[in-house]
Amino acid sequence: MSDSEEEITLSASTLAALQEFRSEQETRQEAFNKLYSAAETKFDAATAAKKSIADFQEDWNLSQFWYSDDTQAVLARELLEDIAAGDDEEFPLRVAIISAPSVYSMALKLFGTNPRYERLFRDNFYLLEFDARFEHLAATPDRFVHYDFNKPVAVPPALKGTFDRVLVDPPFLSEECQSKAAITARYLLRPGQDSRVIVCTGERMKDTIKRVYPMTRMTTFRPEHGNGLSNEFRCYASYTSNLGNWTYEDEN
Repeated sequence: MSDSEEEITLSASTLAALQEFRSEQETRQEAFNKLYSAAETKFDAATAAKKSIADFQEDWNLSQFWYSDDTQAVLARELLEDIAAGDDEEFPLRVAIISAPSVYSMALKLFGTNPRYERLFRDNFYLLEFDARFEHLAATPDRFVHYDFNKPVAVPPALKGTFDRVLVDPPFLSEECQSKAAITARYLLRPGQDSRVIVCTGERMKDTIKRVYPMTRMTTFRPEHGNGLSNEFRCYASYTSNLGNWTYEDEN
C-alpha cells in the first residue's frame, strides 16, 4: 500500500472533539425540532419563555452574531417599557425588530414572566428577519416577516407606517446595507413625532448613520456580543431613552 493509500486515522483527542461537536449539533437540532412542532400551537406565556436564541446556531455566512445576555436584556427591556406604556385597548403601541433575533428572543423570555404583556406582545411585536428558522421563534407565525435588506420595502403593504417603535441591527457593516435598512425603518415607522427608532451597528458606520438616520444621536450604551466579536458597536436612538446619555463621539 502506497503512502497515498494509507488509511487516515484520527487521534483519540480529535475523535473526542468530533463526537462532542456532533452531540452539540444533535442537541441543537432536537431543540429546533421542538420549536418547529410547537409553532402552530396556541401562543401562551409559558411556551414563549422557553424559546431561546441558544437553540439557533449562528450562521456566520449571514453575519449572525448574537448579543450577550446583558445586551439582549437592556434592549428588550427598553422595548418592553415602551409597549407597556401604550397599554391602550384601541391603539396599542407596535414594535418591529429588524435583523436582531436575539433581542426578540430575550423579549419573549422577559415577557413570559409577566402575564401583563401577553396580549400586547402576541399582537404587536414583529420580527423581520432573513433567516427563515426564526419563524418558529416568533410569538405567532404571522408576526414573523421574511426580510431581505436588498429589497427594503418588500414587506406586507399593510405594515407601512404602522409601527411606533423600530429597533434595527443591519446584518452587514456596509453603506449599502445600512442605507437600505434605514429605508425599511422609515417605511415601517408611523408618521409623527412620537415614533422612535433604535439603531445598533459597528462604530465605523457612524458617518453613514448620521446621514441615513439624521433624527438619531449616539448613546453611551455599548452593545456587546456573546461570542467575542471584536467589532466595536454603538447604539443610536431618536429619543431620550434609558440607553445612556447622549455622546458627542459621532460628531468628531
